[in-house]
Amino acid sequence: LFLSQVFGEEEDLNRREQIRDVLTRAVQFSADAQTSRGGWGYVSAKEGGGFDEGSTCITQVQGLRACRNAGIPVSVEIIDRAKKYIADCTTSQGGVQYSINGGGERPAITAAALAALFNAGEYDTELTRKMCAFCDNTIWPKRAVSQRAAHWHYTHFYYSQVIYRQGGKRWQDYRQHINEELVRRIQPGGYWAD
Repeated sequence: LFLSQVFGEEEDLNRREQIRDVLTRAVQFSADAQTSRGGWGYVSAKEGGGFDEGSTCITQVQGLRACRNAGIPVSVEIIDRAKKYIADCTTSQGGVQYSINGGGERPAITAAALAALFNAGEYDTELTRKMCAFCDNTIWPKRAVSQRAAHWHYTHFYYSQVIYRQGGKRWQDYRQHINEELVRRIQPGGYWAD
């Protein structure tokens, strides 16, 4: 993800070609590391025995999307398998579980999965509507500020991308609440403790 952004700004043609080569190989590595179910784990599928989980899958999708946006070819099949993996991890209530094997609905992973699906062009499908409703019930609006669950920053890093794309008053209200909460949580040294 980071290197794809550097690639977009690099002006030296030789350096751009070096970065293009690295990104092209990274996309291929990611494709090879994808499990047969469409997800990713902490190590390549070849080394990890097929273990995969939602958060890692979402990180891969975000990186692949950034590469594609930078002009690096990314096979649509890779993204389609990842979208199916996310759908297979989603419960009937719209919450995304830790993995296909279960692990319970996770609001943070659901928000991240929703952002990944939005980035993959899935804005208004039955699945994304279900996931949005789940996030509305577990994250927004009352819990945007009061939520004390683990991964608060992770949740809102991704959920803010979703709400921003929805726009309008919803975004304005959310932004105001999150802004106030971030300022409230800052430590005297200028950092966030969690």
